[in-house]
Amino acid sequence: MLSKSFKGGIHPDYSKNLTKNLPIKTLDIPDQVIIPLVQHIGAICHPVVKVGDQVKAGTLIAESEKLISAKIYSSISGKIKAIKKAEHPVIGSCNAIIIDSDKTDEKETLTGDYPVKMEDFTSQNIIDIIKQAGIVGMGGAGFPTHVKLSPPADKKIDTFILNGAECEPYLTCDDRMMQEHSKEVLKGSILIMKAVGVKKGIVAIEDNKPKAIEAMRTSLNEIRDTRYELRIVVLHTKYPQGGEKQLIKALTNREVPPAKLPFDVGCMVDNIQTAYAIYEAVYNKKPLYERVLTITGDAIKEPSNLRVRIGTPISYIIEKCNGAKDSLAKLINGGPMMGIAQYIDTAPIIKGTSGILLLSEKQVNIKEPDPCIRCGRCIEACPVNLIPIDIARAAEYGKFDIANNANASDCIECGCCSYVCPANIELVHLIKHAKRSIQCDL
Repeated sequence: MLSKSFKGGIHPDYSKNLTKNLPIKTLDIPDQVIIPLVQHIGAICHPVVKVGDQVKAGTLIAESEKLISAKIYSSISGKIKAIKKAEHPVIGSCNAIIIDSDKTDEKETLTGDYPVKMEDFTSQNIIDIIKQAGIVGMGGAGFPTHVKLSPPADKKIDTFILNGAECEPYLTCDDRMMQEHSKEVLKGSILIMKAVGVKKGIVAIEDNKPKAIEAMRTSLNEIRDTRYELRIVVLHTKYPQGGEKQLIKALTNREVPPAKLPFDVGCMVDNIQTAYAIYEAVYNKKPLYERVLTITGDAIKEPSNLRVRIGTPISYIIEKCNGAKDSLAKLINGGPMMGIAQYIDTAPIIKGTSGILLLSEKQVNIKEPDPCIRCGRCIEACPVNLIPIDIARAAEYGKFDIANNANASDCIECGCCSYVCPANIELVHLIKHAKRSIQCDL
């Protein structure tokens, strides 16, 4: 139900009570993982292993020589069973490396030139380790972090923002990470600041996460580094405040222009779990092969916050949460606003999977669309000042040149327009179609 709309977003029912008080549990290692070779924005990785090879958790299994890419590591120990096309939770399918577990869970750490003392780490040391670890933005975008932390020389970053907003309804994995691993997250943030050469940082948390705010404040006082000005800012809860551009505007009053990036206004934004992964890579020499996610919704029997190995099939996670209820009507990779519906449950989780959502038909509330009544609600709710209905109509009739002229590519796919539409028009889906078609034409 829509409780309130506002210029640039909405206030949905957040439904976080299902999991916000549940500690993170570590999921059992599955018998088999399916590790897609597409897990980030940029160049596709290519296998560096072959069928029959024995690997450990942390063994490099795929990489690309291209700049915008991220290495991929085995998440379990075992034997490479196959390298073939398999299901993917975002793009449908792609080549993947399938590994059968040997149940020993032997691990392999990063190698390279690590300074002996933490204070001896240089900016380049940190960026090199992040690259070696295969870390990407773990809020969903999946942009390679080592590239993000290496902006053009003419772009001067003066503010780092740690994104703890977690504005997507239902999801609580970042909330729990801040409660349970606040020191590690903050140390990871300081590493980012050191890598970029920034002295000023902001930890942004929405006010519906009081325990996370308390934990982060306590830890910040304990580990405070006088070389860096890192402070916590509590924001009023609203969606989609966790978007980079929206967060920058809320915290600094700077507006990132269309087709520009945060570094164009002197800012850099990273996710809670990205900071944690950086901490693990630098302090523990651990590559990225697992993450914390939330499995939730009214159609899962045991909602949970789980630490899960990359490549674990969604079906296995559901099974370990006592299965789905008979009322299950929709399975979503991610949250209800920006997630992607799954037609099968055998796709694996990837680096950017923050949630698995199981909803009943009552919650899905599927309705046939009615004609647009030109009420303007989609325009009011759009956080990037588009006219969603005009783009959607152009896409519906294949007029992608018109959609392009209406700045379809600026859409952040937050779903606000579809959420507020009284005619039940799937605006965001049509706009996504327009964006993909425009990209193919370029």
